[in-house]
Amino acid sequence: MSKEIVAMLTGTGHAVPERVLTNRQLAEMVDTSDEWIRTRTGIVERHIADDNKGTSDYAALAAKEALEEANLAPEELDLILLGTVTPDMYFPSAACFLQNKIGAVNAAALDISAACSGFLYGLTLAEGMIAAGKYKNILVIGAELLSRVTDWTDRATCVLFGDGAGAAVLQPSDGERGIIGSYIKSDGRLWQLLNMPGGGSLLPPAKAAEDPAPFHIKMEGREVFRHAVTLMGESAVHVMKAAGITGEDLDLFIPHQANLRIIQAIAKRLNIPDKKVYVNLDKYGNTSAASIPIALNEARKNGRIKPGNLILTAAFGAGFTWSSVLFRM
Repeated sequence: MSKEIVAMLTGTGHAVPERVLTNRQLAEMVDTSDEWIRTRTGIVERHIADDNKGTSDYAALAAKEALEEANLAPEELDLILLGTVTPDMYFPSAACFLQNKIGAVNAAALDISAACSGFLYGLTLAEGMIAAGKYKNILVIGAELLSRVTDWTDRATCVLFGDGAGAAVLQPSDGERGIIGSYIKSDGRLWQLLNMPGGGSLLPPAKAAEDPAPFHIKMEGREVFRHAVTLMGESAVHVMKAAGITGEDLDLFIPHQANLRIIQAIAKRLNIPDKKVYVNLDKYGNTSAASIPIALNEARKNGRIKPGNLILTAAFGAGFTWSSVLFRM
């Protein structure tokens, strides 16, 4: 009897802009302080993209690293899934720009708009495609330039966000390593709590000249916090129960890097000790869809993840969307 085909992560990569914006520098731009930001978010600094760069530029750097790690040529890719809410332009997709930049001439390419859950949505879709035998080599990326849609006069939001990209290559495996379980969900009734009103058909770009405010991120912080803790926890519990594991069985938990208090609250709910929780938002801030793949690659590089480790990820984003993926590295 043949073994079940699973999707295995065979390579990861990430890229962030060189420019670093510290809390102290932000305090010179807006009414805030390093202490205020640290105590409320856990963020110390974030990376900000150059004006002449687009989301696909950083996605390409992350993709090349992941492909090299997987020992895979770009021409061998079947599919590119790019999670982002800050594409280079409205169309073509950022995935198509990325495809061109890395030379993945034989792949299909599309964007996934699930905000901070975009990368895990991509992993879940890739898992299904591989299990069904539709594709063999899939590149999943989370990439954002949130600095482009940040209101730098709003201290409640401008302290939170950063730019970057992370990538993973998925391929079939009939072994014990790979994606064990995944869960994605959304609730469009709560859209008004986190959004960017401008830019779409209801409030097109031409209106930006009249009033730029709608073309920035809008967020009801307390409500987002409350829902994030509940729903990220729900998604993680779902995949853990389905796999028959507890927090003690995990080697590492990589949550979406949005806020240290959110991360701590979720870890406590899941009974995951601090030593098993990966946190790097102090260096990058909230990079939306890029946060988990950046953390994943960084954890691999610094030895926090070893072959065979059991890894749990969970994310929450605008929509609302939420998701969790459990895999053995």
